[in-house]
Amino acid sequence: MHQSMSVITLGVADLARSRRFYAEGFGWAPVFDNPEIVFYQMNGFVLGTFLRPALEADMKRASAAGPGAYALAHNVTGRDQVEPVMAQLLAAGGTLLRAADAPEHGGYRGYVADPDDHAWEIAWNPSWPIDAEGHVTFAV
Repeated sequence: MHQSMSVITLGVADLARSRRFYAEGFGWAPVFDNPEIVFYQMNGFVLGTFLRPALEADMKRASAAGPGAYALAHNVTGRDQVEPVMAQLLAAGGTLLRAADAPEHGGYRGYVADPDDHAWEIAWNPSWPIDAEGHVTFAV
């Protein structure tokens, strides 16, 4: 089996509030939506935001509430892009988790939570090139 991830689905409490965060914060346009789910076409996979009760029913899981110990990342091509992207996300309903700074391992990053408390790292890493289609390559 080859290494592949095709869809990441996040459980959300309010689909309209979530759509505002992703549309106004990141500037992403949905490729599909209905009263329970919104899909965004990403570079090589799909991101879904699914009303939490519908996601729980789909998984046959009693509770998918609360974020796990993970962070999603949105990498940018320049250090000077990190803070403006974070500001857009905050203006669209996000919550600041960590102000942008330079970690010991290099680069520049900060964290913002979406309205459902999913953590997003906004990062620039000079060792991880991003091609014209927005694909990042681990090149350390």
